[in-house]
Amino acid sequence: MSEEVAGERLPRLAGPRSRELFARAIGLMPGGVDSPVRAFGAVGGTPWFVERAEGAYVVDVDGRRYLDYVQSWGASILGHAHPAVVAAVRDASLRGTTFGAPTEGEVELAARVTSSVPGCEMVRFVSSGTEAVMTAVRLARGATRRDRVVIFSGCYHGHSDGLLAAGGSGLATLGLPSSAGVPAGAVADTVVASYNTLPDLDERVACVVVEPVAANMGLVAPEPGFLAALRRACDDAGALLVFDEVITGFRLGREGASGLYGVRPDLWSFGKVVGGGLPLAAIGGGRSLMEHLAPVGPVYQAGTLSGNPLATAAGAVVLDLLTPEAYATLAQRVARLGAGLSEVLASEGVTAQVPVVGTLLGLFFSSAPVRDYAGARLAAAGGRYAAFFNEMAARGVAFAPSPYEVAFTSLAHGEEEVELTLEAARGAAREISRT
Repeated sequence: MSEEVAGERLPRLAGPRSRELFARAIGLMPGGVDSPVRAFGAVGGTPWFVERAEGAYVVDVDGRRYLDYVQSWGASILGHAHPAVVAAVRDASLRGTTFGAPTEGEVELAARVTSSVPGCEMVRFVSSGTEAVMTAVRLARGATRRDRVVIFSGCYHGHSDGLLAAGGSGLATLGLPSSAGVPAGAVADTVVASYNTLPDLDERVACVVVEPVAANMGLVAPEPGFLAALRRACDDAGALLVFDEVITGFRLGREGASGLYGVRPDLWSFGKVVGGGLPLAAIGGGRSLMEHLAPVGPVYQAGTLSGNPLATAAGAVVLDLLTPEAYATLAQRVARLGAGLSEVLASEGVTAQVPVVGTLLGLFFSSAPVRDYAGARLAAAGGRYAAFFNEMAARGVAFAPSPYEVAFTSLAHGEEEVELTLEAARGAAREISRT
């Protein structure tokens, strides 16, 4: 069966129960979802509603099983419902779900994070990546007594007002709001530069915030020397360098992107993996800088559920299980998947780029490698990603419902899952090559 979407015929992927729930949700929640990408607007059709998940797979409310490369947008690096994580959360919940008071679990997870990432001497836990980056920016402004913040187009740092800005026509322009409800004043001190291009910094800049590996415009790696040059430029200007490692932290390795590229920022933001799939994120940095935060210093931050006992228990278990061997296994699997997808797509006459950075994999339907947001937008404009997504989903493989996301492989994705993915990709590529 199929349904008409934007003038095209797409597979009717969502079953009757999902369609019923979505119709009901639209009347109760804006767009029927709690996060915009879940509405499938970029790929057409109706989203499936997940009932349960295990390992590499999710099952929707109609009983349809998908090999899942979303994995809660990267949070579930061990796979869904890992027994050790489930046990830790269950045990913690029996003692209470939240107290609004310090717990031993916070201390234990903080010790794991700081012992893993050189230069990260202290952390402050929050509940989301948005909070983490927002707090890092406030901390940088408070410590430097400067206002200006430099970000890069195509990098996403959460939905706080000051970081929702879009770039103009130059290499670096003062930002303009890119969301209704964000006043011009909120981004008046936000400068947007082009990723992989070194911006001009001066004495007005408090910090430069960057995804060291851009993973919110597809997957775009930093070009050789870019991060090191950014580090030097920040030092010369007296600005702080903030690595947004909400995605890459504890995903690319124990030390994240800073360890992979040998560049140490002043502040980190971590999320997703560090919370073991539960709501938790963190700001980290050197002791002298972090102690600008209240109650020691004058920069205020607080949160009722910050460092909640369920998330800290889950996060501690996940970090304990992420051994060097686990990372090596995952990287080998992703490399095999990336090479296989490149080969399959090319053999079926589909022009595409399949970038791989460690344990992360991207997909651009482009004839040339993508180095910035302009290239990512050009690749997405052709519309082939939506067709590929739907053909893969029809074959039981769930990629992200947006061309600007990456594919998250978990440790639960074995060789069998890689082969299933490549087999589905061959059929999907053959189908879209006819259009």
